[in-house]
Amino acid sequence: MSNKKEKELKRDIYKIVKEIFEIKKVKNEKFIPGKTFIQYAGSVFDDKEVNNVIDSWLDGWFGLGQNAENFEKGLARYLKVKGSILTNSGSSSNLLAVASLMSPMFPDKLNPGDEVITLACGFPTTVNPIVQLGLIPVFLDVDLGTYSIKTEDLELALSNRTRAVMLAHTMGNPHNLDVLTAFCKERNLYLIEDNCDALGSEYKGKRTGSFGILSTQSFYPPHHLTMGEGGAVNYNDAMFERITRSLRDWGRACWCRGDEKGRYGACNARFSYKIDGKPYDHKYIFSQIGYNLKPIEPQAAMGVIQLKRLDDFTRKRRSNFARFDKHARENGWDRFFVLPKATTGSKPSWFAYPLTIKDNAKFSRLEITRHLEENLIQTRTLFGGNLTKQPAYRDINMRVIGALENSDRVLHNTFFLGVYPKLDSRHIDYMAEKITEFLGGY
Repeated sequence: MSNKKEKELKRDIYKIVKEIFEIKKVKNEKFIPGKTFIQYAGSVFDDKEVNNVIDSWLDGWFGLGQNAENFEKGLARYLKVKGSILTNSGSSSNLLAVASLMSPMFPDKLNPGDEVITLACGFPTTVNPIVQLGLIPVFLDVDLGTYSIKTEDLELALSNRTRAVMLAHTMGNPHNLDVLTAFCKERNLYLIEDNCDALGSEYKGKRTGSFGILSTQSFYPPHHLTMGEGGAVNYNDAMFERITRSLRDWGRACWCRGDEKGRYGACNARFSYKIDGKPYDHKYIFSQIGYNLKPIEPQAAMGVIQLKRLDDFTRKRRSNFARFDKHARENGWDRFFVLPKATTGSKPSWFAYPLTIKDNAKFSRLEITRHLEENLIQTRTLFGGNLTKQPAYRDINMRVIGALENSDRVLHNTFFLGVYPKLDSRHIDYMAEKITEFLGGY
C-alpha cells in the first residue's frame, strides 16, 4: 500500500509541476518590444528536467549514481570519445584536465616550468589552471571575425619547454583543427580543447571536444546545456578514466563504480589492497593529491534530460545566428563592424553573435551598448578581452608572441548579443532593428 501511495503522490507532483510550466510558457511567450528584457543567454528547461530532479531528491542519494553514469555515457557517445567524467563546473574541468597531464600516474607528465600555448583573448578559466599549477602560458593573438588562433604564429611560440596547447573554441567557433592537430602531432604536444562554449560545434563533420587528448565542458546556465552548475572532462585515452576520476575524488586510488550492492566494487577486490603489508580498504587508499570537484546526483538528473534536447538547442542557436547575420549583411553593418564568420570547414553551434567595432567608426562600444541596454537588450564584452592587460595577469610568468593587436581590439571594441534557444525571430529582429537604428546616426 505504501508503494502505491508513493507512486500516486509522485504522479500528482509531476502533474502540478507540468501545470506550473504551462502557465510559465504562456507568460514567457509574450514579447513586447522595448518592454520585455532580452537576456544574452540563460537556461532552457521544463517540467521534464524538474521532475527528474525531484525523483533524484526523493531517492535520497545525493552522491553520484545512475543519473551521473547515464549522463557520462550519453555525452561520450554524443562526442564520440572514449569517456566523460562529470565535475562541478567548467572551471574545475579545466583544472582537472591540466592536473591530469601533470599527474604522477601519467607517463611523460608535464612539470612546473613547462610551457603551454594558449590564447590571450578569452575567458580566464582556460588560462588559470596553467598558472595555478606552475606552468607557463605562451599567449598568441586571434584573427578578427573568427576569433580563432593565428595559426601562423604557432611556430613562433615554440621553445624547448613547450609541452601542450590549450585553447577554447571562442564563441563556439572551432579553431583550424587540421593545422592544430598536425602541429601537435609533429611536435609531440598535447592538445586540450576547452569546449565549454562549443558543445555541438563541428569541424569537417567531427564534433569539437573530440580532437584533443582531453577536452572540457561547462554546464553553467548560459552554456549549451545546463545542470545549474556543472562540467565534464572528456578523454580519448582510457587511462584518464582512472587518473582524472581519482583527481576529482580526493586522489582516491579506488575508481571503479561499484557492484549492485555497493559492497566490494566492480573489481571485487576492494579489501585485497595493503598498506604496510596489511589489508586496507581501497576506498581509503590515496594514490595522488587530488580535489573534491564532484557535482551531485540531482544535477546529473537534470543533465540527462538536457542532453536529449541538445540537437534541438544546436539547431536553434544556428538558426538565430543566421537570422542575425542576414540582418547584418542586408543593412550594411560591415561598414561599422567586423562581422563574425565561421572557420573554414566548420559548423559552429554559436554561443553568441559577436561584433567588433572597426577602428574608423565614429562611435565607441560604450555608446552602442548603452543604447542597446537602454532598450532592454543585454550585452556582454568578449569575456576578458586581452587577458594580459587584466590586473590579475600583469605579473605572472608568461611569454607573449607578437603585439596582440587583435586581442587589444577585442578588449576595447568587441561585444556580443544572444542567440540562445529561448530567443526567437521576434527577439532577433528587434535587436537587429535597434542596432540598425543606432548606426543610422553615423
